[in-house]
Amino acid sequence: MEDVQLYEKIWLKRRFQRVMDSFIFFLLLSLLGHRLITLSTHFTVPRFLAFLCESWFAFNWFIILSTKWAAARIDTFLHSLSQRVPKVELPAVDLLVTTADPVLEPPIITVNTVLSLLALDYPPHKLACYVSDDGCSPVNFYALVEASRFAKLWVPFCKKYNVQHRAPHRFFSAEPNGAQRRHSQEFTQDSLLMKEEYEKLSRKIEDVSRKPEQIKLEGEFAAFRNAERRNHQAIIKVIIWENKEGQSGGLPHLIYVSREKRPQHPHHHKAGAMNVLTRVSGLMSNAPYMLNIDCDMMVSNPKIAQHAMCIFLDPKGHEEVAFVQCFQQFYDGLKDDPFGNQLVAASSYVLVGLAGLQGPFYCGTNCFHRRKVIYGRYPDNTQLQNQDKKLEQKFGSSKEFFKLAAQAWEDNPCSSCSNVITPSTSLEAAIQVSSCEYEYGTAWGKQVGWLYGSLAEDQQTGLSIHRRGWRSECCTPEPIAFTGCAPGDLISSMVQQKRWASGLLRVFLGPQSPYLGLLFGKLQLRQCLGYLYLIHWGLHAFPETCYAAVPAYCLITNSTFLPKEPWLWIYVSVFVIYCVYSLIEYLAIGLSVRTWWNNQRMRRVMAMTAWFVGSLSAIVEMLGASNTVFDITQKEPPTCSASDTNAGRFIFDESPMFVPGTTMLLVQLTALAMKLLRLDPSAEKNGNGSGVGEVLCSVYLVVCLWPFLKGLFRKAQYGIPMSTIFKSAILAFLFVHCSISVTATIN
Repeated sequence: MEDVQLYEKIWLKRRFQRVMDSFIFFLLLSLLGHRLITLSTHFTVPRFLAFLCESWFAFNWFIILSTKWAAARIDTFLHSLSQRVPKVELPAVDLLVTTADPVLEPPIITVNTVLSLLALDYPPHKLACYVSDDGCSPVNFYALVEASRFAKLWVPFCKKYNVQHRAPHRFFSAEPNGAQRRHSQEFTQDSLLMKEEYEKLSRKIEDVSRKPEQIKLEGEFAAFRNAERRNHQAIIKVIIWENKEGQSGGLPHLIYVSREKRPQHPHHHKAGAMNVLTRVSGLMSNAPYMLNIDCDMMVSNPKIAQHAMCIFLDPKGHEEVAFVQCFQQFYDGLKDDPFGNQLVAASSYVLVGLAGLQGPFYCGTNCFHRRKVIYGRYPDNTQLQNQDKKLEQKFGSSKEFFKLAAQAWEDNPCSSCSNVITPSTSLEAAIQVSSCEYEYGTAWGKQVGWLYGSLAEDQQTGLSIHRRGWRSECCTPEPIAFTGCAPGDLISSMVQQKRWASGLLRVFLGPQSPYLGLLFGKLQLRQCLGYLYLIHWGLHAFPETCYAAVPAYCLITNSTFLPKEPWLWIYVSVFVIYCVYSLIEYLAIGLSVRTWWNNQRMRRVMAMTAWFVGSLSAIVEMLGASNTVFDITQKEPPTCSASDTNAGRFIFDESPMFVPGTTMLLVQLTALAMKLLRLDPSAEKNGNGSGVGEVLCSVYLVVCLWPFLKGLFRKAQYGIPMSTIFKSAILAFLFVHCSISVTATIN
């Protein structure tokens, strides 16, 4: 039974996509060749800028072509797993949940996520759930304590009736499936009881969230008495530790963790929180596998841990696979994806393409890890220098921890956590490894754990794993593994995209760059290109913004950047074929035409706003002119719905992210007005002035920025603030003035 295959990689033959991707790339190369020849005989500023931008777009398309070429999917065989490994002998898994702000991430969301994890279809004595509260909020701890009481009813109910959605909010809001309809009157009575108990739990948590002063800071809550969000001692509380090996009932362990924070010590944002969770869990349960999940990602497939074990325990996967990534999907996504933040098409095509290479990216959540890989092990490195001094330099000064870390390093995936020290003896050591100073002089954040130096700690850590020679696999079972909250408004979406752009640019320019992994590590060439598709997001803002400004420059100065006929038709062909092809891709996976347009539009908008500002902020931070700020994405509580009056509407504030987009709109409107009123300088000789092509390009950009145009005339939160309009007007005036001045100087 040792050689039983537990999963299979199915290669997808996407001939149509390959042909279309290759044809578009051929057209782009043809256009670049013509541009180069034209520049050698007739050099102009707009044509040169267009050549540079189009070169970037061609390179980016080649990256996409390479990444999508070898698409694959993974099929797991649960029946084979049950034959090879009895359920009670499955390896232990530590469940690591992170939350950082009880206001932006309401505790009721975290509670739903934790309850869904506690109810996994997995031996409860093999699970331990650790919740990191980086906000050190007594409200979060109170919510978890109350949730633990409800879990004693909820978990048996889920397993008795085999319900799919293990988060109470999702279960009570989703339409009952056919299996549930067939249940007896007993099921109906039990579900009504669960709903009543859940509503009581929700009211308690919401009341305390509104009035935190209700919590008396005594007894178990005394540790929060003098705690400030960024200045407090480590707080670790064991909420549930009741089950024993061999019992079919009971609940998994549940531990609350709030690491020590002091103003004078860097805390490294989410990466620092994950490293503390890794050490605390390594002391208290030391499971060989870890699931890391954000506080808003809830279990939709209760057997997902078993699906992941099919990959980890497979004879081939056991030797090569470092982590198993489940793609992010959203249960509350707005209709037609108005803000372009659901990434359905990207998951269906580009990320699936990575499955045929060295493996998918680590996406920061919904990911199962091997603990020994997180500790820095290479695939062919089975020996760890088992000397106290060496272990201390690598893992820190806690002897209890580095001894257990050395055990985790050993290649024994089916080990149990039954022989690990008990909470009463490990809490003191856990508090030690949660201190601010514990990592000083160690390899944490450098070669061990989640890596520091970027807000995109997930990509940086995943790159480090792949460059060591490990592979990863994607896990996409039916039903889907996890569903979460999508940002519900424009500002939240832009905050998220800004953080990604800033973090990814720092990865690109840092020691974990894909180029360095290719040259000096074991990162494969096409895997390197796949990483560039994502990590170039921030850099993509500059050519995108520059290319958007070129038509306006041409209209203002009466010049042209478009090729002459017949090469003009190649330019038009690229645009038309790309639009039709991408629309077909969207329709093929069940998305609407409106969704396609929203995604096309928002890619332009995000590039000129969030990505642009995020990339600039990353550059400023790397120059030492400012400190890194981790912006948390707003999560909507379960009571909010897509029927909200603000759902899908563009809301503006005074954030600098709106300045570039508003400036670009004003520039395009000014350029069109100058062309219409014939206020442009004299046309160039030989008919090289701007024409219908430049006008159409500028109009297209105005249509993409249409919500900004409406925002110029609206008030309150739906209108662009006057301060933003004033700044943008000054920048637009400077652009027009400089464009005319440059043209006058050249002529």
